[in-house]
Amino acid sequence: MGRELTVDEKRGHTILVIRRIISYVVLILACAICLFPFIILLVNLTKDNASLTSTFNLIPGDHFLANLKGVITDKNKPVFSAMFNSLVVATIVSVGSVYISTLTAYGIYAYNFRLKKAAFVFIMAILMVPTQVSALGYVDMVRAMGLYNQYWGVIFPSLAVPGVFFFIKQYMESSLPMEIVEAGRIDGGHEFYIFNFITMPILKPAMSVQLIFQFVASWNNYFLPQLLMDTNSKNATLPLVVAALNASANDTFDLGKVYMVLGITIIPIIVVYLCLSKFIIRGVALGSVKG
Repeated sequence: MGRELTVDEKRGHTILVIRRIISYVVLILACAICLFPFIILLVNLTKDNASLTSTFNLIPGDHFLANLKGVITDKNKPVFSAMFNSLVVATIVSVGSVYISTLTAYGIYAYNFRLKKAAFVFIMAILMVPTQVSALGYVDMVRAMGLYNQYWGVIFPSLAVPGVFFFIKQYMESSLPMEIVEAGRIDGGHEFYIFNFITMPILKPAMSVQLIFQFVASWNNYFLPQLLMDTNSKNATLPLVVAALNASANDTFDLGKVYMVLGITIIPIIVVYLCLSKFIIRGVALGSVKG
């Protein structure tokens, strides 16, 4: 027979159980609060305009296919064309910004040169400058270069991201021993070979995390596209079309179609997250501490 618990041990066990119960209750409530807007969106995209404007409930409707057909056949607001544009821009921005930032972080981390600290400070200083400060001058430059209403006008300023650079560099300091880089050099590998085939596989968790963040940020980016594109442009991104739909949403507009558009816009984000989510916890944990 086991030893009988003392009074203090029983009290400690009871306190532990109570704390766990409270923790689970708080976590369940927090999860419910986070999921509630998403559930409302899923329910509302199945309803017609009359139901949405008259009552509120969580019972799904039967107008899912009708709303989807309305979105597909609407020529004034080409949602799927805008989704393709956003997918192109977000893919190029996320992959390009992560690769360029990782290459920059590798240069700062793996090389010793006279202005190394100054370069790091300069990049961090850029991180403190809001996008709005330089936006007006950039818009004038884009117009002068003939890139207005073009993908590249939106893509270029998003390829250099100091925040991604800093995150990757911190991850390198905790997970990339210089001995591995030196071994690659001794074996005769050139620097780009070492970076692409030795360094990047080690950095895969951190890069995957930043790919998710940059894809979501670019997918939801409204500030730059609304300065550099017209809403009716063939290259307009999805946030511009969604904003145009919301602006025209009134008592005579089909709100069911609006919710369907909003539901469609989150599909690529969910897909990207599901593909890369296994890296996110490990990447954040290792990239946030050194040693």
